[in-house]
Amino acid sequence: MTGDAPIRLLLADDQALVRGALAALLNLEPDLEVVAEVARGDEVLPAVLAAAPPVDVALLDIEMPGLDGIAVADQLHREAPAVRSLIVTTFGRPGYLRRALEVGAAGFVVKDTPAAELADAVRRVHAGLRVVDPELATESLLEGLNPLSRREQEVLAGALTGAPVAEIARSLNLSSGTVRNYLSTAAAKTGARSSFEAAVTARDRGWL
Repeated sequence: MTGDAPIRLLLADDQALVRGALAALLNLEPDLEVVAEVARGDEVLPAVLAAAPPVDVALLDIEMPGLDGIAVADQLHREAPAVRSLIVTTFGRPGYLRRALEVGAAGFVVKDTPAAELADAVRRVHAGLRVVDPELATESLLEGLNPLSRREQEVLAGALTGAPVAEIARSLNLSSGTVRNYLSTAAAKTGARSSFEAAVTARDRGWL
């Protein structure tokens, strides 16, 4: 890309060592430049809006404080649509992949992707293409759609923390009976024997 401006990158990852390693690897590429790094999901949009010249591609971890990477991809898609989002995560779960693509992420790869492949993924995303880890794509097709409703996901997220039904009900402005009903239907859909088992299953499939 001699003579062309480099592709400007933002890295969002709450682990400083991982963030630093990614920055060092990507900055070795002559056509890529890391121009911003943040440790929280809710810092991404402000950093994007403050950048001049603008950020081209945001590389997002999934599990971050403030906002998770999928929520950030959704936010960027709505409020900074010129910025392409590439999820780069340890958590290669088919449900996460499906949710990320649904909110407008342009790509989804796992952190053990070789450096050359990651750099190529950035270039392809910047070029307007969609990049998806092939193994995850296959798993996602085999697993099918998330069977849980939004409310079932919300109550399972509470159950995953070990919160009692009454506490989950208060946090969602629902009755305890309604929460129990949602937990019961969620357990049936996941084939689980308990609410906690249903929550763990849903988390492991990337449905929460």
